[in-house]
Amino acid sequence: MNLPLFPVSPLQAMDYLGVAVFAASGVLAAGRKHLDWFGVLVIATVTAVGGGTLRDLLIDRPVFWLTSTAYLWVILAATLATMLVVRVREIPLRALLIADALGLALFAVSGARIAEVAGYGGIVVVILGTMTGVAGGVLRDLLIAELPLLLKSGEIYATAAIAGIVAYLLLQLAGIERVTAGYAGMAVIVVLRCLSIFTGLRVPALKIGDPGKPD
Repeated sequence: MNLPLFPVSPLQAMDYLGVAVFAASGVLAAGRKHLDWFGVLVIATVTAVGGGTLRDLLIDRPVFWLTSTAYLWVILAATLATMLVVRVREIPLRALLIADALGLALFAVSGARIAEVAGYGGIVVVILGTMTGVAGGVLRDLLIAELPLLLKSGEIYATAAIAGIVAYLLLQLAGIERVTAGYAGMAVIVVLRCLSIFTGLRVPALKIGDPGKPD
């Protein structure tokens, strides 16, 4: 059993926390669809590893959960813990959205950092980091037959990830230490997502014609 050694690096800690939070969001989403325990575990796992897997395949990097099974144990623990909580207390929809926001922040910035370590810079880091943050949630929503948050009109989702990663990169250029810049970038993502969730803040939609009428 390949369990992690402690203390872990800040990047690895972000990865573990991101996996746990996204797994929890997967459990909450699956629970709202009344899936059985196996379905819940599948959704939680796909949500937790989807973005990082796609990132690693694109940059020809060993897939993170294949090289360290500790991630799978974190997913299992987070899934079981969340399932126990929901059996004794009803979890509102906003809890799912907040859990997703935290996972988005953690994975977007850690994905950007991994892209930097792999030698990429600038726009590629932004794209890979955003992909890492959003892909798991997109796969989760598709599997449970929901419109992904990424595609909801005006929803601040990928936009929040992009803003957080850009802030992370700019702060480093300004001389801020990388870990501190990472925390700041995650804070930007969480704040923007929470503004969208709680205040209805939206990105202006492109409107061409009447969407209710065929051409």
